[in-house]
Amino acid sequence: MSALSPVTLATWNINSVRIRMKLLQRLAEEQQPDVICLQETKVDDSMFPHAPIEAMGYPYRVVNGRKGYHGVAILSRIPFEKTEALKWCEKDDGRHLMAKLQDGPEIHNFYIPAGGDVPDPAANEKFAHKLQFLDEKRAYWAGQKDRRNSDPIVVVGDLNVAPHETDVWSHRQLLDVVSHTPAETERFKDILADFEWIDVTRQFVPVEEKIFSWWSYRNRDWKLSDRGRRLDHVWASPALKGAISSHTVLREARDWEKPSDHVPIVVKVER
Repeated sequence: MSALSPVTLATWNINSVRIRMKLLQRLAEEQQPDVICLQETKVDDSMFPHAPIEAMGYPYRVVNGRKGYHGVAILSRIPFEKTEALKWCEKDDGRHLMAKLQDGPEIHNFYIPAGGDVPDPAANEKFAHKLQFLDEKRAYWAGQKDRRNSDPIVVVGDLNVAPHETDVWSHRQLLDVVSHTPAETERFKDILADFEWIDVTRQFVPVEEKIFSWWSYRNRDWKLSDRGRRLDHVWASPALKGAISSHTVLREARDWEKPSDHVPIVVKVER
């Protein structure tokens, strides 16, 4: 693998890019990421707010959005060598983008389906869709195995699964709650194991410690109750072993004015 230029990367389910433009600007100013991957942008591509984002210093952008729901975007200060948007589960619903950075890693930005409320694929089409998406994601990366030790690849996004007991506020109480059911967590761990992905957050925070990236709006005092889940993730290919030099879950962003229910994760990739 050739040497990489250092890249600071942020991933964030922003829960409407237009509503939270001021918060995006704050993230850009305070963290100075070279690349920002957004999920749940909730805007059709024709209405994406390119001008204010250009003014923030992100001249390179690729978007895959839908009006009022879903949607992903990659904003960059670094030119793209290649971009691609893949369809999953035979649905064109704006859940994936890939951007290969000039002298940098290949970045995949995902927004995996939340799955609804009932963890039964026979009774809940949304949950069936989620499980199918996870199965397709496993098959996709299984087909890329020959790249894992040679190509610098980063997967980020709202993957909507909290895989470990310490990724939720109560393992016992959430075992039957969508995002932490065995059907989801086992698939998630299989994807990680097959490709030998590095779970970057758990590289920096031991699996014995609880860490969250999402807190429901239903919690009147999210900080006091701290009933969170780790739904947002950063994975690195084995080729990037030792190349992630820093990692921050911006927990304080949950207290920003009119916040998203998710907080950004910021990592630095350098070799």
